[in-house]
Amino acid sequence: MSTAPSTPPLDTRSPFHRTEALAAGLTDWDLRGSRFQTILRGVDITSAIRVTWRHRSLAALKAVPAPDAHLSHVSAARAHGVPVPAITDEHVTVSRPEDRRRTAGVRCHVAPTGDVVWSGSARVSSSERTFVELASQLGLVDLVVAGDSMVRWGHASLTSLENYLDGCTLPGVRAARKAFAHVRERVDSPMESRLRMLLVLAGLPEPEVNMEIRLGDGTVARRYDLCWKDVRVIVEYDGRQHVEVRENWENDLKRREAIDEDGWRIIVITASGVYKEPGETVRRVFTVLKARRLPGLPARPSEQWRPHFERS
Repeated sequence: MSTAPSTPPLDTRSPFHRTEALAAGLTDWDLRGSRFQTILRGVDITSAIRVTWRHRSLAALKAVPAPDAHLSHVSAARAHGVPVPAITDEHVTVSRPEDRRRTAGVRCHVAPTGDVVWSGSARVSSSERTFVELASQLGLVDLVVAGDSMVRWGHASLTSLENYLDGCTLPGVRAARKAFAHVRERVDSPMESRLRMLLVLAGLPEPEVNMEIRLGDGTVARRYDLCWKDVRVIVEYDGRQHVEVRENWENDLKRREAIDEDGWRIIVITASGVYKEPGETVRRVFTVLKARRLPGLPARPSEQWRPHFERS
């Protein structure tokens, strides 16, 4: 005698849809009580945990129950660990218009669903596809930050991104190709990406990224964030961790003393030099490069950085 398969128990520590709750024996009265919290309309989770972006993204997939639905755009970027600005809506892509759902807090796209990978328990756009999708949401600088991070941490390579862009027809591909021209390897942080883009958009010759100075035995003696080695000028981003950790701060002082002894000029930029006073940062770097007679330096900085960095 055959028996009907039993319904697996409901995991209330992961987002679940109302229909799953009812099938598991819960009632609408239960869901409205203090035991559960609503993430999206029709999607709940236990009140015992703090809801994170991961819960919200999984909830978005519950709200769009198409079998080929996957996280895309900024939701895919977060799943890959790629830094993106805070954008409240989750983004899900399906392949058929009839599978699209309208839910507050979820943007549902219709597009071919190839180039999809698994990240944890969710289907997400591949890193290469995510880069193109982000081009419809982010400005040039934020998109370069994302691309630099993908390449630095092995989510994609310059070659894989270039090959994907060559044959891509998704919306945003033209902006993605423009941003890709600025993506570089070995960039350690988003702020280094932003600082480099500030200087490049100001028309300064592009600096070398993370140039290494090695000893005779090949050991790396020093590494510079941004460098014009022909004129011995270094620009480094100094984040708060350097002053919060005394050992780091003291090591930086020793390193900078060694730089001075070698005839290098170091310019240290903090967050305010990127977010609050980008024009002053451009002026400082330009003045030093001009004094050192860097080949290819324009007569004056370009104003092209302003739309991307200047606050209204």
